[in-house]
Amino acid sequence: DDFQAVLSRAFDVGMVKIIVTAGCEEDIYDSLSLVKEDERLYCTVGVHPTRCNEFEKAASPEIHLNKLKTLIENNRSKVVALGELGLDYDRTQFCSIQNQKKYFELQLELAGSTRLPLFLHSRNCSEDFIEIVQRNKDKISGGVIHSFTGSVEEAKTYLDLGFYIGINGCSLKTEDNLTAMASIPSDRLMIETDAPWCGIKNSHAGSKFVKTRFEVKKKERWVEGSTVKDRCEPCHITQVLEVMAQVRKEDPDVLAMQMYSNTMNLFFP
Repeated sequence: DDFQAVLSRAFDVGMVKIIVTAGCEEDIYDSLSLVKEDERLYCTVGVHPTRCNEFEKAASPEIHLNKLKTLIENNRSKVVALGELGLDYDRTQFCSIQNQKKYFELQLELAGSTRLPLFLHSRNCSEDFIEIVQRNKDKISGGVIHSFTGSVEEAKTYLDLGFYIGINGCSLKTEDNLTAMASIPSDRLMIETDAPWCGIKNSHAGSKFVKTRFEVKKKERWVEGSTVKDRCEPCHITQVLEVMAQVRKEDPDVLAMQMYSNTMNLFFP
């Protein structure tokens, strides 16, 4: 268990706060327990589109929604967003399109009652996603489309809806990804890692811009002080920044401060 070392590496590279994202009821309890250990940690409450069948397994969807609301109300100092919620039509084997749409919209009722911003997931579903968001726009107090991998046109659509766009290693895989990222105004950008997933791999188009390297060991050969091969960590946010700044031809410190300001304005107003 190298959790404290992971946190130390994150704060050593300049991170100030970390948001732990939840995707189901079990995640939420684990996240709340985790973030109470450190004043710099916060979390989200919500059900991921691939987990939304848990609404069907509850006594009733409304009872489950009220349970989520109670968890938010009892932990307002630590819960900074609703999420991760949205639609994912690439993985309908976990939850049908019908149920994804139904419980995405149901959770937006919490946006209206709690006025928390949204931490959003959108995969291959733009038409339905936009329709649901527009139908519930009066309930929504801003949000971010996290782990964005779409086109320039998709980015513009999300910006027109009033959302920020979050960039991580998965957002930097192809040249088209880099072009889309560079098209987003800096005052609407956020930076993330989605750790332990979405690290920048050598096969990614953005990898050629990475300057900062960390000692890496395979899991079975791990030693104290090293990172684990193929496990993304919060400290890898420095690598995401390096790629973004190089592609956008911007000063990394200036870009970092702008994205920090964007994040504080949305999640810590």
